[in-house]
Amino acid sequence: MVEFLAEETSLPKVVKRRVNALKNLQVKCAHIEAKFYEEVHELERKYAALYQPLFDKRSDIVKAAYEPTEEECEWKADEEEELTEEMKEKAKVEEEKKDEEKEDPKGVPEFWLTVFKNVDLLSDMVQEHDEPILKQLQDVKVKFSDPGQPMSFSLEFNFEPNEFFTNTLLTKTYKMRSEPDENDPFSFDGPEIMGCTGCTIDWTKGKNITLKTIKKKQKHKGRGTVRTVTKTVPNDSFFNFFTPPDVPESGDMDEDTEAVLAADFEIGHFIRERIVPRAVLYFTGEAIEDDDDDEGEEEGEEENDPDYDPKVGRRAYC
Repeated sequence: MVEFLAEETSLPKVVKRRVNALKNLQVKCAHIEAKFYEEVHELERKYAALYQPLFDKRSDIVKAAYEPTEEECEWKADEEEELTEEMKEKAKVEEEKKDEEKEDPKGVPEFWLTVFKNVDLLSDMVQEHDEPILKQLQDVKVKFSDPGQPMSFSLEFNFEPNEFFTNTLLTKTYKMRSEPDENDPFSFDGPEIMGCTGCTIDWTKGKNITLKTIKKKQKHKGRGTVRTVTKTVPNDSFFNFFTPPDVPESGDMDEDTEAVLAADFEIGHFIRERIVPRAVLYFTGEAIEDDDDDEGEEEGEEENDPDYDPKVGRRAYC
């Protein structure tokens, strides 16, 4: 179908005046929408307090501070529904035999490391040298800004004492804005992340995995002698997440910085919205299957939509 765009320059003057009035109404709508999202943030804060006792219990189970009761451990998986009693008994005996052969594990070992490695967005960040540290990660929490404070949220990563750094808590805070831009009010599409701040990691001497030492040979221009120079350079690591680039007050950034921050904001939002609320389902992989199903459905809807324009990736209406 063909899109018909109303060129303002071709409109009669009296119609242009009315279109301007409609635009002013649209700006007012954007401001009301901004207030709506502010109230949504307040609701998120309210319900976060209701979720937290459940998340705290999840943390206690993961780190072996609490052993769930038999009743709490009962779970009827879909595939078990069709099993005969004889098959169930046989499976139970085999499972008990395996448990006897293994050393009794405490809590849920490597819970958060497994979660991160199961999610493509995060697994790309996790390097092999990160894994021994992430095995010490006990909990990830989301904290919202206090009432009356500027809109923001913090991610808290709680570690048990370890040989790599002295911190037991690492944090990342995202500052948000929910108001239309005065210069471009029609671009408003809900709260946006404006910047983020990490924290200082107090690395144990010789354990900073965000840096690596390389040796480079240099040739003296005059004498022609060769010497070996040792240099410390940045190293790929999940823990670079806690040292994001600064956002200049002017907002002017080069393309590389913009790309890094865009990816960072996406990761922070995903941890807040998906990982923390549904961690056990990412641990088992069930949430990943659900995400894949959702994406497949969306793609199918677009392909079957007669108004879908593959060139622009959205619906085009005439």
